[in-house]
Formats: sequence, structure tokens, C-alpha cells
Amino acid sequence: MQEETTIRIADTSSNPAPLGLAAFGMTTILLNIHNAGFFAMDTMIFAMGIFYGGIAQIIAGIMESKKKNTFGFTAFISYGFFWIALVGLMVMPKLGWGDAPSKTSMVAFLGVWCLFSMFMLIATFKLNKALQAIFALLVVLFILLITANVTGNETIHKLAGFEGIVCGLTALYTSMAQVINELYGRTVMPIGAKK
Repeated sequence: MQEETTIRIADTSSNPAPLGLAAFGMTTILLNIHNAGFFAMDTMIFAMGIFYGGIAQIIAGIMESKKKNTFGFTAFISYGFFWIALVGLMVMPKLGWGDAPSKTSMVAFLGVWCLFSMFMLIATFKLNKALQAIFALLVVLFILLITANVTGNETIHKLAGFEGIVCGLTALYTSMAQVINELYGRTVMPIGAKK
């Protein structure tokens, strides 16, 4: 009788979440510094949106799939493509690839992303407090941006910028907390992990 041998291959790959959170956070900070009125929209934001907010988050999402993390997979790939789509909305009309989005279509775009973010926020209730904060702030950011687009109110748009900076900083903090806590082998930067 032949014996069966089971070989288990351990996943020794790195945690991709800090990369995805840093890419989301830093790109969100820079776009919202613009929204708050500190500098004009330029290729710095476009490049961050495509290469770091976009491609780096997509890579992190693919790596989350290997970790069997459906939440990370869905979040990072979705928001990675959100950044690429947002850059496309701004750049494609300048290249003559269609008309610039109307106020109504921009509200629809932001609205579906707000809805998606609300569902992701609900999912974070099973995760840590830092992720809950990021997604709560993100939902508020989308609501402010939708309101600014509907009303044309520049004050609300600037308020969205400041709120978006806080959202991005929260994501960056969560990213760095995961890196630093792992390196030190203890909680140096708390994220309110679930027990």
C-alpha cells in the first residue's frame, strides 16, 4: 500500500497592505491639497494618480489575493482603478478623446464611489479602528465632493480638500503603523486592532 505525502507550502510573502494604504494615502493627500486651494491641478497629481495611487494599489490588491484577503483585494484594486479613471476623466478630454464630464456625470461618478465606500465601511466593522476611520472619512469626502459639484460651492470644495487631507493622513498613518509595528515586534503605533 502506497503512503500519501502532503506538502504544505507556507506563504512567506510580505504584507501588501502598507503599500496599498501608502499609495492611497499619499495620492489622496496631494489631490486634496489641490482641492483645498494650495496649488493648481498639474501633472504631479496625474502622475501620482496613475503610477502610485493607481498601479501600486493594483499590485497590492493582487498580492492580497494571494493572502486570501478578499477585503484588501477588492479595496486596493478598486481604488487603484478609481485613481486611473479619475486621471482619465481629466486628461482624455485634453487629448480629444471625448467631452469633459458634465456636472451630472461627475456627480454620478462620485456617487457610485461613495456607495461602494459605504459598503466597504460596513466591512471594516470586522477589522481595526484605523481602517474604520479611513473609510468613514472617505465616505464623508465623497459626500462633500458630491455636494460641491451639485451646488458649485467653492467653500464646500475647499472643505472637502481639508477633510481629504485628513483621510489621506489617516491612511498613511495606518500604513506606517503596520510597517513599524511589524519591524519592532510590538505596537508602537496603535491601530485599534480587533481582539
